[in-house]
Amino acid sequence: MLEAIVYALIYLAVLVLIVYVVIWVLGELGIQLPANVVKIIWVIVALLALLIVVQTVLPGLPRISPR
Repeated sequence: MLEAIVYALIYLAVLVLIVYVVIWVLGELGIQLPANVVKIIWVIVALLALLIVVQTVLPGLPRISPR
């Protein structure tokens, strides 16, 4: 169980880092996203993080798997 939690935290950190780097690179390229769009992106990331945490703590729930 502890191993699954550590893997989930690493996955969350990588997810947040990727989103942050993409937003930063777009800003460096001169593509400024509106503040509301950035907020919506971070809300989606927060919801994904919540989903990952819940699926890790409660493994009986159905998982999202890419097809």
